Formats: sequence, structure tokens, C-alpha cells
Amino acid sequence: MKVVTSLVAAGAILLGATSTQAAEKMVIAGRDGGYAAALGLAVEMYTAKHPDLVVERLELPWAGLREKVTISAREKAGAFDVIMLDDTWAVEFMSHGWLADLDVLGGGVDEDFVKPARDVSRYPVGTGPHYAVPFVGNVELFAYRKDLFDKHGLGRPASWTEVVAAAKTISENEPGVSGVVFRGTKGNPIVTGFLPILWAHGARIVGEDGSAQLDSAAALEALELYLSLKAYAPTGVEMYNASEVRDALMQGTTAIAIELWPSWAPSLDDPDKSTVPGLIEIMAAPGQVQGPAPMLGAWLLGVPTDAKNPERGRDFIDFVTSPEFQKRLSLEFGTPPTRASVYRDAEVIAKYRWYPAQVEALQNAQPRPRINEWSKVEAILGDYLQLALIGAMEPQAALRDANKKIARALK
Repeated sequence: MKVVTSLVAAGAILLGATSTQAAEKMVIAGRDGGYAAALGLAVEMYTAKHPDLVVERLELPWAGLREKVTISAREKAGAFDVIMLDDTWAVEFMSHGWLADLDVLGGGVDEDFVKPARDVSRYPVGTGPHYAVPFVGNVELFAYRKDLFDKHGLGRPASWTEVVAAAKTISENEPGVSGVVFRGTKGNPIVTGFLPILWAHGARIVGEDGSAQLDSAAALEALELYLSLKAYAPTGVEMYNASEVRDALMQGTTAIAIELWPSWAPSLDDPDKSTVPGLIEIMAAPGQVQGPAPMLGAWLLGVPTDAKNPERGRDFIDFVTSPEFQKRLSLEFGTPPTRASVYRDAEVIAKYRWYPAQVEALQNAQPRPRINEWSKVEAILGDYLQLALIGAMEPQAALRDANKKIARALK
């Protein structure tokens, strides 16, 4: 855990004064890494406008952040004024009343925010009050080698069936190049790659009534298509994670990646890192029975109901999610915006050529099931998907057994 404290002209001691007034304080719990740099800049600029404010900021890894903010919320400790939330945990915080209603606290959440990111900031999703504001517009993308597609007369894939056919053609006709690559490691990696295929087939893990729904004909069709990709993937793909997928793209040893995240994209055009700069096309995941359904991976900012300085926290959130600051974060750190206007900005597009495709994906993005038990469900599904991928279980049996365990977890 890292704690960063900003002391910008705060708590000054005046000579000859008999007493001092306590400085205003705001405490932020956020992520580490690139997100920490983004929040750090926000604090620096915000405190320049509010020199009497002291800001304490925690920089935490994913698990550590979740633990800290959850304990504080459960114990009503009032430890934080602003917290950063993965959209999958936000359901628990909203449903338990741990986040302040931002519509009541004031400020609004305007329609410039891309709708799927705005929807998961509400509870119930898409209809209830806003309990958070979308800060990072992460969305799962799809990538392919346009030069190889053009060479073999292949068009931009509009369906997952076309993806399989393209992977087969390139795998059979391009020595040293795999048709496709994906993350096969069990747990979150394999589930993340599979979800856009599952959703595009019209299947669901959990229904609107809260029941497990993996044991279906649509889910089986999706899984069989997913498993068919292995024939055109590198040997050992069942153990691939993010670094292997990125390496395959940058080294030009694959034609298709079914999963790519915005933070990976800039390296693909960097000739110092990539052997195929400018040749990789980025798009929203293809559709199948229904249109594209890429996975949403948004990060949100909220004010805990027990915050000691909620008004200041709300004002800071408005600052860091403003169009002007979202543009700056995008240009300086590559932070994916949540505002549609930033994706249309000419200066931003000039730097990130794939932003029009990225916002298209974000506008079609699907959230993971809005349930408190998602981490358990994801672990179960990830185990059975990998068993099917390595051939230890037949697809139908894997889905049937996963569905039974998921049903128990939901109860």
C-alpha cells in the first residue's frame, strides 16, 4: 500500500497566532499503476485551485483496494471521501447503501458519458439513482492483421463464424503465423475472452431473474465455436495470459486476437516495440446471433455514505471526470475516456487512430452480471472453460456442471 499526501499551502502556521484552524481534508482510495498517475495529476491540479485543502491518497492493487474500501464501508469507519471501484464490485456497494446518492448530493451525471458506463453507475443498473460517475472507460476490443486479411481476400469479420474461417485460412497458408491467439488461463482470463462470444450467441450466465442459465443450446453453440479456435492457436494457448497475447501481436506471429485492451493498443503502433506497426486493425468484437457484445471493464468513482467530507468528494469527482480533464488524461496517460466527446476530439484521434472503433465498442459494451457473487461465478466458469479447452471435459458436460455450481453459488 502506498499513501501519498498533498500538502499544498495547507495548515500554514501563522507567526504570533494563538490558535490554528484545522485544514480541510479529503481522503481518496484509488488504484496503483497508471491509474495512480492519473489521480495524482488530478490531485495536483485540483489542490492548485483549492490551496487550503489537504489530500491523502492511497495507491492500492486491485485486491487491496477492494479489501480496504469494503472494510471501511462495513464498519462505517468514514475513512474515505472518494473511492475508486471496479464496476463489478459497485453492485455490492450500491445495493448495501454504502455509496451516497450523487443525484441528491448534486452535480449531475450528464449524457456525454457513454451510456453503458453511465448505466453501471446506477442502481438498479440503468434505471436507479447515480451512485458513482464513470472514470475509466475500459472495454474489450478485437484485433486483426489487416495486411494478412487483405492478402488472403478476407473482409473485416462481422461474425464469430467468419473469425473461425479467417483463422483457419491464415493458419493454413502463413507459415510461422497462428490464425488466432487468446488467453486460456483459467479464471478471469479465459472467462473474459469467452464472454463476447457467449453474449453474441444470445446466451447468458445469469438471467434477469437471478437464475443460472449456462446450460442452454445457445451457450453450447458459443462454447463449441470458442473451442474450435484452439486448432488455429499457438501450442500451449491454454496457459496463455496477457503478456503472451501482447507478444504474439507485437511480434507479428498471430493474425487475430479475440481480446485486446486499450492499455495494450499504443504499443502496437510503436516501431520500437512492434514488428508490425500500423498493420493491426482494432475493432469492436464481432456479433453472431445478435450484434457486437464486448465486455465492459469500467472503473467508477463514488462517495461513501459515511464520508467525512462528501461535498468536497463530489466536487473532486466532477473535476476529474470533466471533458477537459478526461482529454488530458487520455493524451498524457492513455486513460480510456468515459465521455463520448473526448473520443470525437480531433487531437485525441490524431494520437489514437483506433478511438472511433474503441468508442463503438464502448457504446455496445455489456456489463458482467450485476450480482454480488460475480467473483465466485467467474471462478467456477473459468475452471470449467479450461477443462473443456484442454479436452478434459466435453463442452456440454462442462456447461452443465458449471451451471449447477453457479446455481448453488447464487443461492
